[in-house]
Amino acid sequence: MKSLMAALLAAPLCALPAQAQSSPPYAGGDIMTLDEALAGAGVATPLTQAAEAGVWAAEAGRSVAGLRPNPSVSVDTENALGTGPYRGFDESDITVAFAMPVELGGKRSARVAVADAKLRRAWIDLAVAEADRRVAVTMAYGVAIASERRARIAEAQVAVTTENLRIARDRVMVGANSPIDEQRATLEQVKATAEAETARRTAAATRAALAQYVGGDAGSALDQRWFDRAAGASGQGPATPTDARGTLALAVASADAASAEAALRLARSQRAPDLTLTAGTRRLEASNDQAMVFGVSVPLPLFNGGKAAVTQAARERDRADAQSRIALFEAERAIAAAEADRDRAATAVRASGPALAAATEAARIARVGYAEGKFDQLILLDAERTLLDTSRAGIDARAAYHDAVARLERLTAPLPAEGEIK
Repeated sequence: MKSLMAALLAAPLCALPAQAQSSPPYAGGDIMTLDEALAGAGVATPLTQAAEAGVWAAEAGRSVAGLRPNPSVSVDTENALGTGPYRGFDESDITVAFAMPVELGGKRSARVAVADAKLRRAWIDLAVAEADRRVAVTMAYGVAIASERRARIAEAQVAVTTENLRIARDRVMVGANSPIDEQRATLEQVKATAEAETARRTAAATRAALAQYVGGDAGSALDQRWFDRAAGASGQGPATPTDARGTLALAVASADAASAEAALRLARSQRAPDLTLTAGTRRLEASNDQAMVFGVSVPLPLFNGGKAAVTQAARERDRADAQSRIALFEAERAIAAAEADRDRAATAVRASGPALAAATEAARIARVGYAEGKFDQLILLDAERTLLDTSRAGIDARAAYHDAVARLERLTAPLPAEGEIK
């Protein structure tokens, strides 16, 4: 009878951490899925506003780059404010001229190419901001679920340690155990209570962090099935391209290289001197006649021929090309690291199920044996710590899996077309 009572008492208490690790039932209310959180973050957060403003500015810059130089009108007066008959303006000659700059060397098309490259970079920055926001919300969503599960485990551990303290006191009272058992049980109960309080505060903080992304109080239940989906992970995540080229991870470096190439073209075009064509009319005061005036102005590149600017632009282009190769290397390395993290987490998730079952059974056996006086209290405490650590490790593995998958999706995402960026 004593063994039966001990077993009945041990079974529900040992199952508490295991139940806290799994997805809990939700009594009522709506469930906010990850997709809904991402949609809410698109409305509530200002994370992409700067990138959107950059696109608008680049579009305006593209319009400015396509404009031609403005003409000018000049009015000249000669033979005035001198001496003798030229003392006033009676003998002055007035010339009214119209000057039109003429750009040579393809400067306008080169400016447009630079503006197009900047506009492309602005669109890429917007796509990167959207992708970064998605990763941030996904991670905040997973952290919130993991923190709430850790809080439930901590609360369950308080119940377990409280019951252990009661058993220890009863055994000490009847002289079956040393008073040190009661002190150990008291220490474990105090530690569990403090850890539960910390876990509750952490869960509240992660909920608040998620609310900053999605808006409101984010008080709805979260999608536990999404979090548990990692339990069946087979190590296969998003499709990874054999070449990182064309992915969002390399888009910024590629855009910078294109901008540097366009800047080099613009610097070369600047070496061609521009013409200024002038046409006007002159009124001769002495005879009251008029005559046409024509002119051509050409700058002489005596001191600054533009060669130094071309050299500088060429070196900037070389630097951008080198940085693009570095970015390719870093992107491939980051993709490999994310894949390895995902596969390790998937392995840990698959192992967490059998490990949790074995730890639960070990804790149950230790509790029954301690209640019957067969096991020392240290054996019970070690079994319960193992069960607690195993439960937390299962949650950590799921959180790490979703974190790695989010990073991998961000690294392997293809660059969307301009019309596809929201």
